[in-house]
Amino acid sequence: MRHYPTGLLLRPDTRRVVVRPFISTDPLRVANIIGRALGLDESEVEKELALVRADFRGRHIDLDENWLRHFEKVQSYISNHEELTLVRKLFIGALFSGEYALESAALFNPSIVPHPDQSNLSPGELRFILSLRSTGEGHISSIQFRTGVIDRAYSIRIEKTTPFVTLPELNSNPTYHKRTFLDKLSEMGLENAWASSVMGRLGKNFALKELDESIREAVPDETSPHTRDVQRTLECMHWLAESNYQIHFPPFSQMSERIIFPVTPNESNGIEDASFVRFLEDDGSPTYYATYTAYNGRVILPQLIETTDFLNFHVLTLNGQAVQNKGMALFPRRIDGRYAMLTRQDDESLYLAFSDNPHFWSGPQLLLVPRQPWEIVKLGNCGSPIETEDGWLVLTHGVGPMRKYCIGATLLDLHDPTKIVGQLKEPLLQPEGNDREGYVPNVVYSCGSLIHNQRLILPYGISDSASSIVSIELGELLAALTQGHSCD
Repeated sequence: MRHYPTGLLLRPDTRRVVVRPFISTDPLRVANIIGRALGLDESEVEKELALVRADFRGRHIDLDENWLRHFEKVQSYISNHEELTLVRKLFIGALFSGEYALESAALFNPSIVPHPDQSNLSPGELRFILSLRSTGEGHISSIQFRTGVIDRAYSIRIEKTTPFVTLPELNSNPTYHKRTFLDKLSEMGLENAWASSVMGRLGKNFALKELDESIREAVPDETSPHTRDVQRTLECMHWLAESNYQIHFPPFSQMSERIIFPVTPNESNGIEDASFVRFLEDDGSPTYYATYTAYNGRVILPQLIETTDFLNFHVLTLNGQAVQNKGMALFPRRIDGRYAMLTRQDDESLYLAFSDNPHFWSGPQLLLVPRQPWEIVKLGNCGSPIETEDGWLVLTHGVGPMRKYCIGATLLDLHDPTKIVGQLKEPLLQPEGNDREGYVPNVVYSCGSLIHNQRLILPYGISDSASSIVSIELGELLAALTQGHSCD
């Protein structure tokens, strides 16, 4: 099996930083800091703010906006904050801000999809978007992007990365579908009279502010004691609302500037392993979906991202018994009128689920279990299935002795993906040489590939540290799968 290394190696860049809140959880400390800041006279504040600006303005493009947002997070500690000058508000905001190096630890687990814009290319070229998991201090993961072009000779060039990064704006009043919200509450076992009272006041679609108002009306006296069920329902309603949100980036921002960073409590410890796929509707219109794992340091939550332009993103919960583990991967089109997705229920085997709604999944069917020695510990997918004339090409990851991660390949029937057409007995790609060394050694892992001009373009993470790309002759791979040959 011929592999063609591209020579590309994407390593972490410690210079890529964002401004994050730096606010103590101790209210007394927050009050003490503000008190010291208010004790400075205006000229001192102006001088110190100028020094901070001079020190950091070359590293960010939106310092003032960030400082004001962080000031708003602590302004409740100041009784007369409306009387403060803009300079003092900015200075206080800077005191509660800090830089975070997004990829200081790792830049890995990529997925690749065709770019929405394929204009101004030569024949045989493809513009792509590469998503990457970036990890920094505290092992907090986020999603970032690169763009590039594959030419007709399979040479890959990636556009230069901007020195600046931009966090998206969060929609402060997102909208929700009532039926979806109710189904998730039911799945969580929160069907009670109080929940019915809250939801009964809402329309078919409702905004966050309308939900908050309905909650206030259902509980008119917030000081009165709640039953345990009502309190739990209230907390879960807020959690569910926070887990479904909308973000957008400025249209003038470059792709490599855009960072999807954790914004909700369920993501507080990271957004992990996003698998993007270009999904074609029945009319041919594309929507880009990505499944990822939200992690709060204790439990995981499978989530779904939707976008058409990589500027505006909807983030939603994945619901149902079929999506309770890591490793979701959506097929790129409907099969017999239904959505299809690879799932993993037991942390060791691959399952297949079908649904009429991409947000709700149940009835998973066992598809593939570990068989070969290199995957005997567990297996999972390496991104969404890829459609070929011979069937659905599914790249898998297998874990074997010494926790060594390899990438394998399986072929599913094009019309009935519950049927396995072929499977490689040996790994398609395994950690060798320098690919063995990193933060987590002996790992190659991918979150999504594509086919271009009869080659499989396979981006992969190297030992949870960096990323590279390899191309593989598609015809040889399919022959090995359909003829039952192993991969050398």
